[in-house]
Amino acid sequence: MNAIGQRSESGPFWTNRWFQLVVGMLCMALVANLQYAWTLFVAPMNSRHHWGQAEIQLAFSIFILTETWLVPVEGWLVDKFGPRPVVAGGAVCAGLAWVINSYVTTLPMLYVSAVIAGIGAGGVYGTCVGNALKWFPDRRGLAAGLTAAGFGAGAAVTVIPIANMITRSGYEHTFFFFGVLQGVSILVLSFLLVKPVPRAFAVAGRSLVSRVDYTPGQMVKQPVFWVIYVCFVAVAAGGLMATAQIGPIAKDWGLARIPMTVFGMTLPLLTLTLSIDNICNGFTRPLCGFISDKIGRENAMFLIFVGEGLALLGMMQFGTNPYAFMVFAALIFLFWGEIFSIFPAICADTFGSKYAASNAGTLYTAKGTAALLVPVASVLSATGGWSAVFIAAAVITIAAGVSAKFFLAPMRKRLIEQSSEASNEASNEPNVTLATNTGAGLPHWSNQSGE
Repeated sequence: MNAIGQRSESGPFWTNRWFQLVVGMLCMALVANLQYAWTLFVAPMNSRHHWGQAEIQLAFSIFILTETWLVPVEGWLVDKFGPRPVVAGGAVCAGLAWVINSYVTTLPMLYVSAVIAGIGAGGVYGTCVGNALKWFPDRRGLAAGLTAAGFGAGAAVTVIPIANMITRSGYEHTFFFFGVLQGVSILVLSFLLVKPVPRAFAVAGRSLVSRVDYTPGQMVKQPVFWVIYVCFVAVAAGGLMATAQIGPIAKDWGLARIPMTVFGMTLPLLTLTLSIDNICNGFTRPLCGFISDKIGRENAMFLIFVGEGLALLGMMQFGTNPYAFMVFAALIFLFWGEIFSIFPAICADTFGSKYAASNAGTLYTAKGTAALLVPVASVLSATGGWSAVFIAAAVITIAAGVSAKFFLAPMRKRLIEQSSEASNEASNEPNVTLATNTGAGLPHWSNQSGE
């Protein structure tokens, strides 16, 4: 029997799982501007309406929270109806939001548009990651990493054209043009997405994989889920606390405007650093996902999270040197960006493929929870300086790595072994269905094909 997602000889080319992965990456790239290009519009919008940057940036916070916290619902829709209608709906919302932005004259209109944009971005993001997890049960880390990398790559390609169009034609025209372009493009691509048909597969590497499919409701009853969730929040918050403050830190240390020459080009240190950081942030997602496929999720988490903590401490100790600042900032992004590949992969490994989109979406809310903790960095910097921020971020990140290796690993192994034993007992008896065990949290398991 062919591996899951492998196209049969008579099947159309779009049912090939690698083609599906590329389509998902393109959708992610096209929706990325809703997050990464937003900063380009803030100043010209404020110049036109004089609302204040803080009031305008509230729309971005609304967008992030909507994008994050609605992903479980969108994931449930993917598991029930397939990826095509959810991405199509996300395309309409993503395009509509930026078209509305081109006409907004009041802050409430801007905030409504932010909600619509969050629904659109979350629908595309959650669907594409969840679909990749289903198509690649044997390479989940790599597939989730490549898909998540597309989210950053799209902004890297279009940020210069968007900036140029804002300067040349105004932010309203840019919102309208790219809103229509991105919305229509994602809508067309959505019709190429298909739901994978479950088939036999061989899992490579050392990843523990569950043979039982947990619904989101059953998943959240498992203590191991909350260990994964807390680890996600800790690493995301620790990284965000540092990465969100790179600009202010560089300015306070007198490094931001130091000229740095690379390949014959001279750029301010902060500009060059941020460019390198974005490359590292995208590159690490498929790289660390691939590594976790080979050495196991918890082993990779231990090495990477501890590395993140050490990079944060290195920045604190040596970051006042311009070259050290650039190196340690790159390392911080390199070790931090992988959370968007490893955590969806370990979620699907632990709780099965059938509900992978909604389960990964539920776990993804940890990003929103972590974002709520980011203001703590401002409090720490005001009371203890930037050293306090780096120490706090390093401590919680290293703690997450140690927890993954010594607490999460045995808990996850025990859960998977117990669920596998239960499913084996059920499959040994013909036409027997294993009902949900509310005490153990085991989901419905049937020995019928396709379940």
